[in-house]
Amino acid sequence: MPIQVIVTRDFDHLSEVAAELVVRRIRETLRRQNECVLGLATGNSPTGLYKHLAKAANRGAFDSSRLRSFNLDEYVGLPGDSPQQRALHPESYGFYMVRELFGLLRDKFREARLPGGALIDQPRLIRELRDCPADWREVGADTGRAIIISPRAKSAYLNWVRREILDGYARRIRACGGVDLQVIGCGGRGHVAFHEVGIPFRGSRMLLVRLDDNTVRNAVADRHFASLRDCPRYAVSMGAELVYQARTVLLLACGARKTRPVADSLLAEPSPTLPISYGQSYAKRGGDLVYLVDVTAGAELLRQRALLKKKGIRLVDRSRGAAKLKLTDLCFSRDPVSGRLL
Repeated sequence: MPIQVIVTRDFDHLSEVAAELVVRRIRETLRRQNECVLGLATGNSPTGLYKHLAKAANRGAFDSSRLRSFNLDEYVGLPGDSPQQRALHPESYGFYMVRELFGLLRDKFREARLPGGALIDQPRLIRELRDCPADWREVGADTGRAIIISPRAKSAYLNWVRREILDGYARRIRACGGVDLQVIGCGGRGHVAFHEVGIPFRGSRMLLVRLDDNTVRNAVADRHFASLRDCPRYAVSMGAELVYQARTVLLLACGARKTRPVADSLLAEPSPTLPISYGQSYAKRGGDLVYLVDVTAGAELLRQRALLKKKGIRLVDRSRGAAKLKLTDLCFSRDPVSGRLL
C-alpha cells in the first residue's frame, strides 16, 4: 500500500477527518469479523478524535461493545502508595482514557487494556536494577534507553516485570488476533509512544524505558506535571516493532513542533534516530499507513510534493478545500479473502 498523507486545516478539522476515517475502518472490520481491535494513543493529538468517536458510537454508527482496545503506554512512577492510587492519578493514561473516551460511551468496549506501568513500584524497580546489574542491560543511543531484562534474571521482581508486564501484554494482543487499527501520535523528536530516539527497532515489541530528558521536559512544558521533579522517569510502552504490526496505522500530528519530524520520517531513510520513520518499512511490507496532519505540521510535506510523489507517497491537501473527505481521497486496501475494497 502507498503511504497516504492527508493535510487538514487545523486541530478541529483533523479531529473530524480522523473520526470519519476511524469510524469507516471500524464498520468495515465489523462487517468481516466479530470484533475490532483498536490500538489507542494518549496525549493532545487524539482528544478531538475520541470525542467524535464517542458521539458516533452513542448515535449508533457502530457497536462499541464489539471493540477491544490496547493502549500504547503507561508511566511507571506516578505518585501513589498502591497500584490503585497510581492508576487513578490525574496524569495516568488510564485516567486520561476514562476522561477522554471510555467515560463518554453509552455502551462500553468489550475489553480495554493499558500496559501495567501502575503495577510496578518504582522505588523497588530502581533497587532491583541497582542490586542486580547482571540481570539487565540498556540499549539506545540517546538519553532515553530501553531496559532489557534477561530471561535468566535472578531477581524475581525483574523476572515478573519481564514476564507479566511486558511479555504478557504482547501475548494478550496476539491472543486477540493483533491490532486492526493503531492510532499513534508523533513525539517532538519523532518518537512513537515511549519508544525513544536511539532505541533500536529489532526486539522492541514491549519496552521498559528510562525516559529521554527531552520527553520529561515536554511533559512539563505541556503542563502534565508541575515540575521536572514531579515527572516520572520510567514507562512501559509498545515499541515500534509491535506498533507497526497493526493492519492499519493512523498517525496524527498538529503544530510546529511536529513539522520537522513528520517531514523527516517520510523524506529521510528509516533510522533509530527517528522511530516513526520505521513506518516507511512497514508500508513497504504491505502495511496501511496514513498520516493525518494539520497544515502547520504538514508544511514541509506540502513544500516537498514532488519528492513525495517520486517516493510513491500520496498527498491529499484538504487544508483549503472541502472539509469532508471524499471516497476518492483515500486508497483503500483489499480484503485478502473477498477482494472487496476496505
